[in-house]
Amino acid sequence: MKTPLRLAALSALLLTSMAQAAEQLTIDVHRDANCGCCKAWISHLETNGFKVNDHVEADMSSVKQRLGVQPRLASCHTGVINGKFVEGHVPADQVVALSKRSDLKGIAVPGMPMGSPGMEMGDRKDAYQVIGLRNDGSDQVIAEYPGN
Repeated sequence: MKTPLRLAALSALLLTSMAQAAEQLTIDVHRDANCGCCKAWISHLETNGFKVNDHVEADMSSVKQRLGVQPRLASCHTGVINGKFVEGHVPADQVVALSKRSDLKGIAVPGMPMGSPGMEMGDRKDAYQVIGLRNDGSDQVIAEYPGN
């Protein structure tokens, strides 16, 4: 490859990398200090390009209440992205999709279903849903993940 072509290819690669870095989403994750699956979910987000601000909390109930997480949607950790909550083991692609939904206060994977991101243990996968909490307080199924 001639030098001008190498420079053009290098410039294109650099510009692509800079554009991807500028698009990186930042999420705040609130969790209990002793929760291993919360750390695993954080790793899932980081692997999928998120910048995670990890907050260890002494009182997760008050965090959830302050953010508007309904008890029926509760799980072990709570994320916040662009003012919206992300409760539990929500897959990274659903967190990205939340940023495009002005009709939702947040999304949740209630409980701790086996096989969801951060809850991988062997080959077992429970079926689960990602539930959206609309601005009017009603629920909507956003996505469904089958079990095995």
